[in-house]
Amino acid sequence: MTSPQHPAAPVPSAVGEGLKAAFRAHPAGVAIITATTPDGPVGLTASSVASVAVDPAAIVFSVTRATGSAGAILSSDTFVVHLIDDEHSALAQSFAVSGAERFTPDQGWSVLPTGEPYLAEARVAMRCHPMTTVAVGSSTVVIAEVDEVLLGQQGRPLVYLDRRFHSLPHDQG
Repeated sequence: MTSPQHPAAPVPSAVGEGLKAAFRAHPAGVAIITATTPDGPVGLTASSVASVAVDPAAIVFSVTRATGSAGAILSSDTFVVHLIDDEHSALAQSFAVSGAERFTPDQGWSVLPTGEPYLAEARVAMRCHPMTTVAVGSSTVVIAEVDEVLLGQQGRPLVYLDRRFHSLPHDQG
């Protein structure tokens, strides 16, 4: 009996390794993206969220695999993108690790009337639906229309830099 062949993970070229090194030194905001599936809530941590347009209101993000939580979000009709602050760095770490505890009552999750998992303590939560996706190598880029913006408490912004979460000062100005 032979075992099925699994495609090997892509091996970055020298330029790809340079790109990884460049972005390790480029801070990025941190978000937790959540959705509801027939099997329950799913979520992941992303540092690739960016604004695209205001009319229609649209954002973009990418996921590195089309399996697990990423695959579930890619197949969802709607999802919520939570822009989080430093008080949620442990939560961001949990959602970045496969198999970690998620959506526990202690983490502060509730459910929107539309059914998606919602972190009310997030700085901002945007309920979205996908407009288009584009496969790029082993990643998928998602352009999503924002259907609703839910503003929360402002705290110290959280960024991802050199494979770690860091907080920035909160400008009270």
